Parts: sequence; C-alpha cells; structure tokens
Amino acid sequence: MKIAVLTSGGVAPGMSAAVRAAAQAAFARGWEAAVVEEGYYGLLNGSIRPVDRRELWGFVQQGGTALGTGRSSEFEEGEEGKEKALSILREEGVGGLVVIGGGGSLSGGLELHKRGMPTVGVPATIDNDIPQTELSIGVDTALNTAVAVIDRIKDTATAHRRAMVVGVLGRDSGYLAVMSAIAGGADAAIVPEFETDPERLLDLLNESHEKGKPRFTVVVAEGASPTAQEFCDFVNDAGSGYQADLTTLGHIQSGGTPTAFDRILAARLGAAAVDALADDASGVMVGLSGDEFRHVPLEKIAGEKRRLDPDLYSLAGVLSALPE
Repeated sequence: MKIAVLTSGGVAPGMSAAVRAAAQAAFARGWEAAVVEEGYYGLLNGSIRPVDRRELWGFVQQGGTALGTGRSSEFEEGEEGKEKALSILREEGVGGLVVIGGGGSLSGGLELHKRGMPTVGVPATIDNDIPQTELSIGVDTALNTAVAVIDRIKDTATAHRRAMVVGVLGRDSGYLAVMSAIAGGADAAIVPEFETDPERLLDLLNESHEKGKPRFTVVVAEGASPTAQEFCDFVNDAGSGYQADLTTLGHIQSGGTPTAFDRILAARLGAAAVDALADDASGVMVGLSGDEFRHVPLEKIAGEKRRLDPDLYSLAGVLSALPE
C-alpha cells in the first residue's frame, strides 16, 4: 500500500505536523508514503514524490505547510482536470490519499473519492468553519496569536485613553473574533452571523468613557458588517469620547509555530486518517467530537459551513457588560 499526503487551501499552523503523522502512521503499517507539493496545482503538474522519516524530523514544530499549498482552477472547474489528477495518482501507484485543508480542499477530495481514489480528509483551517468537527487544525494557534495581540493593544489603549479596533481573520465565520474577544477581555465583537448596530455600540463606548474606563477594545471579524475599518472611521467621525485606532492582524494569524494543542490535534487526526484508509473507509473526514474522532461523509462537508454557537456570542456580551 502506498499513500499520498496533500495540503491545500489556506495555510493553518499544524499542517506540517499532520503530514508527519500521516506518513509515520503509514510507515508503522509497512506502507510507503509520498507527498504532493503545492496542493491540487502541484498534483496536476505531477509534483508528487516519496518521503522518508528523515525528512519528517522537523515537521512537528514547523509553521504553515512544508509541502506548500496551491489552488487549481483546472482541477476545480473541469472534469478533465479531476481525471488528470486521478490518472497521475494511479500512475504513481497511490492506493490512498490524505487531504489536509479547509472546506474547498475537502470537496476536492470528495471528487477524487467519487472517481475511485480512496480518500480521507483532515480538517485544517484557522476559520474553524468546517462542520461536523469541533475544532480544525490551526484554530488554537491562530486564537492564541490574536489574544496575544489584543493583550498588548489593551496596554497601549489604556495608556493613550483610546478605543482600539482589532480586525481578525475568519472569512465568513465569526468564531475567531468571538473567542479572542472572550479570551482577551475585549468589550465587543462584531461578527458576520449577528447584526451589529454601530450607533448602539457607540453609545456603549461613550457610556464606558463617562464611567471612567480608560480604553475600549472591539474585535471585528473579517467578513463582518460594518468592517473593522468602517467601524473605526464611524467612531472617529461621530466624535465619541475616544479616538479610535485600527489594528488588522491579517495573515500573522495563519503563520507561526503551532501550539502544543495544535501539534497533538494534528498528530491524532493525521494518524486517524491513515487508520481510516486501513479500514477501507473512503470519502470521509476524520472529525473531532469531544475527545473522540469520528468518520463524517465528505458529502456532509462539501458546500456547508459550521455555524457560530449563539451562546458563545451571548457570553461575549455578558462578560463585557459595564458595571452599574
């Protein structure tokens, strides 16, 4: 048996650790392992090669993905591209594929499964928007990065008596914004899933100023309305008690050394994917449920998004309430 491991889509800390775990799990079964460089783009260009244990030595602590990542319109949009990818894998003698990535990457794995290539997906995205799994690889590292920035920004905000607006990644998911607001002690979170009234939030900001609070921190998700820039401008144009400054984290959240939690999650998920292939499972994602892993059909993942828990959003509001 020979497996191939592919990382695709957005970068998430811990991807390399998942590659290592899948390859090591294959070796433990006496199988061969290969890696695909540059995602589906690299697959269509034949960038697939054997990997050995020595190459994997530094993968566990490496940020991003050692294999590179790349999307391919040829693979995504046409039947010809999918058949070409399947043909290349078969020519290389691959009998099972592990796809590590977000929703789009897992959808690509589903297409290969439908065409006869045994495929198992591993969720890896800092957005934490993949359904049927509590956490994806990279979320914990991205969250810790955001909280560290918020902690530092609050020091500056307190010293300068300012409102700090912090823009975080997440695309159409407010998970990172809400969780970093809770963990960082922010005063509000603006997310795509719930409507925000800028006037009401400005009233809270002014009330906070009147009660002597030296700073105000708002975390805004990437896909929210108003955007981080729009809310920052709104505060300044409205002439509130605070001057507002904007800090946008951007791709700083998707890089960096993975946390111990992400390394362990990646190790378990990567090994679980190989176990699934050994059990003749295909067209599934290994998802985290409590402390256990389960097989979720990729049909339930493709085109779907994990919903933000409204209780978490409510908790962020409760924790930021002003004193009477």
